[in-house]
Amino acid sequence: MKLTLQIAGFVLTLFSFLPLIKSPLWWIRVLDFPRFHVAILLTGILVAYIALYGVTGSAGETAMLVLWGLAIINEMRFVYYFTPLAPREALRTEVQQPANTISLMISNVRMTNKKYEQFLQLVLRTDPDIVLINEPNHAWHEHLQPELDKRFPYAIKKPLENTYGMLLYSKFKMLDSEIRFMVEDDIPSFYTVVELPSGLKFDLYTVHPQPPRLMQNTETREAELLIAAKAVKNSPRPSIVAGDLNDVAWSSTTKLFKQISGMLDPRVGRGFYNTYNAYVPLFRYPLDHVFYDPSFRLVHMERLPKFGSDHFPILITLNYEPKHEEEQQPPKADAEDHEEANELIQEGLEKGEERSEEKEAENGVK
Repeated sequence: MKLTLQIAGFVLTLFSFLPLIKSPLWWIRVLDFPRFHVAILLTGILVAYIALYGVTGSAGETAMLVLWGLAIINEMRFVYYFTPLAPREALRTEVQQPANTISLMISNVRMTNKKYEQFLQLVLRTDPDIVLINEPNHAWHEHLQPELDKRFPYAIKKPLENTYGMLLYSKFKMLDSEIRFMVEDDIPSFYTVVELPSGLKFDLYTVHPQPPRLMQNTETREAELLIAAKAVKNSPRPSIVAGDLNDVAWSSTTKLFKQISGMLDPRVGRGFYNTYNAYVPLFRYPLDHVFYDPSFRLVHMERLPKFGSDHFPILITLNYEPKHEEEQQPPKADAEDHEEANELIQEGLEKGEERSEEKEAENGVK
């Protein structure tokens, strides 16, 4: 039993410190996800070890227990910011009757999920101004189109059979809309300028990059997010970035994205708002994100009920209040951050080109 606890403690300690390595290797980046779980499990092992065997005072044992404690602290310093104990980054509106509001619903519907009607009823019940749908294929588009086309006069559509399809529906006018393939030629992202009834225009970017998975590193994910961050920073208009980022809110990639873009995360100081995995309550992570310019204030945010997908939807309402934007302090990038972002973008573009060539070769063989 003692040896079992020691081995488990060593493995979890390794899990804690490995993600500090700035590498796109999938087996490192996937460890960004379970930081809270690792902290809880390692705390349990530490308590169990001391309760069962005490502390003998030997140098080796003391070093081991101290290392376990440092590993727990290392994990908690990342997730702490997404607890109510941390200061809130995005402030709530103080306007009694907000006049420039945008409600946005984000949902990864899971391509193989067939509960079209259940999802549709959720959209109709919550009645958002804008709906972003990740992972729709042509079957999803065909089932949703009749009702959503009636309720949302503006749309951008790119259903695909590779789990990276995307649909965007809006009650507000969308201008200069583009379907972009920023890094990989079969993974789309959307860009549009949304015009509110008041005449206010803001940029909306929707993304869904690839996740870290077996033998699939994250160069293209990092590049796609950072390209979007730079576009936001260079835009003269306020911006919102939304989608299934396939990354957790506390990762170094997400942190760099925020620093480069200068955007706010409404979850900081409020909670995790875990959206994945809807099927497994013990292992859930915040993968679906909304980041926005400081000229917006938060009105409301909630995780919606599950409907058959492995993701929960997120509903957020913002109000445009440019007079108070200085009261919110988004992260800022320094020269080193910009240099790192440029390097990651270049690596991602090269990897995206490489993958495209591999896919072309495979299709040629077929």
